[in-house]
Amino acid sequence: MTSLKITALALTALILAPSAAHLFELPGKMRLDRDAYFVVQSIYAGWALFGVPILAAILANGALFVALRRSDRAAARWALASALLIALSLAVFFTWTFPANQATANWTVAPETWEELRRAWEYSHAANAVIIFAAFLATAAAAARR
Repeated sequence: MTSLKITALALTALILAPSAAHLFELPGKMRLDRDAYFVVQSIYAGWALFGVPILAAILANGALFVALRRSDRAAARWALASALLIALSLAVFFTWTFPANQATANWTVAPETWEELRRAWEYSHAANAVIIFAAFLATAAAAARR
């Protein structure tokens, strides 16, 4: 059980890192002009690989829920809440972030609506940072119970 708790906590912490990075860089990036913004966006090449730990965190928190549901219902609910919050972050991503990535060919093409797409991209990432932080706290609550 300890291994599963640590795994769920570690995976949830791992996906919190890029979400927090997006949140904290938002104010500076929103001040950039088009050319500078597109240059900065190129640093995210390869970040799609974060999909793997996102799915793994959902699975680990789901497994923690299953493992705890009979012995500690409160902890199980926290683990389930975390899995659902992480799944919600994917819904946010595929509703606002991914379409902006597609419309800009992963920020290599600047359509006329690039500022609207930037707002959707940046604010959806900011929302996801809050969602993933809440998921991390839920996982921590599940893991901290005896």
